[in-house]
Amino acid sequence: MKIASAAYPIDWFDDFDAYRAKLTHWVETAQADLLVFPEYASMELASLGGRDVAGDLEASLHEVARHAPAVEALHQQLAARHGCHILAASGPAFEGPRPVNRAVLYGPDGRIGHQDKQIMTRFEREEWDVVGKPGLRVFDTAMGRIGILICYDSEFPLLGRALAEAGAELLLVPSCTDTVAGFHRVRIGAMARALESQCVVVQAPTVGNCDWMPALDENRGRASIYGPPDGFWPETGIIAEGGMDAPGWVRAEIDLARVRDSRRAGAVLPFAHWPEQKLCLS
Repeated sequence: MKIASAAYPIDWFDDFDAYRAKLTHWVETAQADLLVFPEYASMELASLGGRDVAGDLEASLHEVARHAPAVEALHQQLAARHGCHILAASGPAFEGPRPVNRAVLYGPDGRIGHQDKQIMTRFEREEWDVVGKPGLRVFDTAMGRIGILICYDSEFPLLGRALAEAGAELLLVPSCTDTVAGFHRVRIGAMARALESQCVVVQAPTVGNCDWMPALDENRGRASIYGPPDGFWPETGIIAEGGMDAPGWVRAEIDLARVRDSRRAGAVLPFAHWPEQKLCLS
């Protein structure tokens, strides 16, 4: 399986056709079976409401959400045309008074399902009022069993563990961070999830500056694909990575049978030995 992780810049669009052209180009140039786009990259669609809307935290959420049907149709068309799976950029979805942060997975045959972010950052809680929605899912696909941890969720080991115990061999981590420290928090979390559950983890960040939308005004990161450094994968645990803040795809070819090999015969077996943890305080 060929995986492509996007380091994705935020652009201004005068109309939906401009967004369609951008996304079409990205999918056409990915040359992969699974494409992973970042957290909140769909917020660039706030530009369709004009600068006043894009510059307002609340109005921008509603503007992006109203384009969801067209965004879904476009992703379905592209996944079918290119015979690939796409984790679309996450964005706001309103099912109640406040939005959740939702990432949707598409396959060649259409929409597979979605994952909502579980644990919200301080910005989401205190300034944006985007809410979490408990409930993790494992997606059975032709490529293997996939779990999704949206950005901050990757920093919590029990979330990743729950997905691994439910059969996930591949974890997708779309991210959006505005500092180098924030990027590294997600990176370290993603690498830790790969280590402890002996699986492959894909991190896809937003990159670059955006002077017209305060929610995504600065974006730092690098696209990367991680594995457990247990003898079956690179010694660093880094299968592939791009340059810091460098837009574009990062690609790797992965055989998920090696995840099963790692869990069975790695130099260490943290996936199998996880239940041996005992908290004994004296």
